[in-house]
Amino acid sequence: MKSKRNTSPPRASCAISFVPDRGATLIETVVAMLILMIGVMATLGLLTVATTQNWNQGDRATRTTEYSQDKMEQLMALNFTDGVSNTAVYPTEASGGSGLGGTMAGSSTVGGVVDGTPVTQYVDYIDSSGNLQTSSTNALYIRQWSISTNATGTLKTITVVTRALISSVNGGGAPSTTLVSMKSQ
Repeated sequence: MKSKRNTSPPRASCAISFVPDRGATLIETVVAMLILMIGVMATLGLLTVATTQNWNQGDRATRTTEYSQDKMEQLMALNFTDGVSNTAVYPTEASGGSGLGGTMAGSSTVGGVVDGTPVTQYVDYIDSSGNLQTSSTNALYIRQWSISTNATGTLKTITVVTRALISSVNGGGAPSTTLVSMKSQ
């Protein structure tokens, strides 16, 4: 009879040591939460600043558009040859102003919309409540307009530009709105 041979590989003895699982200690947990809270607070601060800036810029942009529309409606309500209505006040007064420039020669312009160069009787200053001011003191918005005629003097182009006088804190430009409309004789 043949003897049986063991053909299986030799067994290695291995000693497996079991280390009990260790959780985080209370101090480690507190430190991790502290680091997390610092990050969250910094993010919330940034979010607050961004939200405030966005709201301010949106509010200013909306107001410049609204104030431009108001002035355009006021000017479009005048007669084509009106040269005496005071449009620098609201409601429009029948005298004391320049109206739509009166009867204008062809290819001429009255008023102006160039930033920093307001033309008397063609400029409004508006405070934070939307009230007209007599000067730029305490004004948050400036509204300028001009009236130009075509070569034949039968079509007037009215341009109204409203600008916020306060720009954003982060260097963003102050919002402005430009509206252009035409009025025929």
